[in-house]
Amino acid sequence: MQRHQLYGWLILVGSVCGSTPIWADTPQQLLDGYKAEAQAESPDFNSFDPQRGEQFFNKTHANDWSCATCHTSNPAAMGKHDKTAKSIEPLAPSANAERFTNPKKVEKWFKRNCNDVLERTCTSLEKGDVLTYLLSIQ
Repeated sequence: MQRHQLYGWLILVGSVCGSTPIWADTPQQLLDGYKAEAQAESPDFNSFDPQRGEQFFNKTHANDWSCATCHTSNPAAMGKHDKTAKSIEPLAPSANAERFTNPKKVEKWFKRNCNDVLERTCTSLEKGDVLTYLLSIQ
């Protein structure tokens, strides 16, 4: 087997074996990836909870910030970054169909925002709860 073919197979196998999909046409596909991760992290995992996600979204964490600090308490509305004042498109998929369809972008923003708000990375359970909450907003 030629070297470039081997690399192609390794990339394919790595993509298939990872639990967070490398592509997602819908937020539900991304949520399915978080579910697989949460099940692997905790055998007691049952399901994501939109109420728990809403509480997490609105709760003040480190640095006196919450997700709602920038995304507002209504994620279907425009937000504004607290420090830069940059406008932020609505976070709820019902108001912004492009949200949560690009896993690479989603992970980039979860990583950045969780570090800013929590001073740590978010767990799969937290990501799944928040996404379930955001999907419940009509």
